[in-house]
Amino acid sequence: MNALTLPDIAAQASRQALPLDWVGMCGIALPVLFDGQRLSAKADAGVSLDDGEARGIHMSRLYLALEMLEHETLTPSLLRRVLQRFLDSHEGLSHNAHLKIHTDLLLKRPALISPLAGWKTYPVSIEARLKNAMFHVELKIDVPYSSTCPCSAALSRQLIQQQFVDDFANRSLQHAEVLAWLGSTKGIVATPHSQRSTAQLRLRLDEYLDDFPLIAFINDAEAALGTAVQTAVKRADEQAFALANGQNLMFCEDAVRRLNLAMKRSPGLNAFHLRVVHAESLHAHDAVAESRWNWEAA
Repeated sequence: MNALTLPDIAAQASRQALPLDWVGMCGIALPVLFDGQRLSAKADAGVSLDDGEARGIHMSRLYLALEMLEHETLTPSLLRRVLQRFLDSHEGLSHNAHLKIHTDLLLKRPALISPLAGWKTYPVSIEARLKNAMFHVELKIDVPYSSTCPCSAALSRQLIQQQFVDDFANRSLQHAEVLAWLGSTKGIVATPHSQRSTAQLRLRLDEYLDDFPLIAFINDAEAALGTAVQTAVKRADEQAFALANGQNLMFCEDAVRRLNLAMKRSPGLNAFHLRVVHAESLHAHDAVAESRWNWEAA
């Protein structure tokens, strides 16, 4: 009995001739290598279907090409080779290829004062496109931080001043008494509100970069904000964190301006779009601000 040739339905002509912008798969599980770490990731992979007469693409060829990511450190060059394999395996069908990788970068971060350290995750997406022979790479990084409201801080200080007047009006002041008052709950009658916040960085890379400087971008953002969230802490670290918040009071507008200046100084970028989200503890809604540089022209 002769073996039958398996049918290739995707190679059949389409019943309705029409090119398609993107065809592929989303949420493909795979490992990626970065900075010596083997990270769990999900990938979205696809190509354009420019031959409107073709019924479909060969998705298994895209899937098999992703095996390249298992064995080499993640770099722009590697992503370009993967995208080129997408197109080579769809010669005559596709001219544009797209790959997006979602993962969590795991970094060990030191405490502010004590010798403690702990692990923190940073959600990262890397999006690469090979379109009309032009290669583009874009990063998206979420950086958590703390934000303390300047308005709330001013109102709190005013209440403390009023309490001081109420407690010490028309009295001679004794240093020890005032010092004790400042350290009591009676003296510090109000505290400003703060909240965990997120900086969402979308960064377009220069073509000459041969690696992904994710850690450098994260460090630049955290240094600009001054209030990165902590991992393992002792009381001395918690006090230093309170001091950092008091010295870095910021509205969402302040935060995004700080990031704008920092990213402009970061080498390797030709455009960025920044978005900060302050998950308000005062309100039931978020405060949001955005800023961009060279984004439309990129």
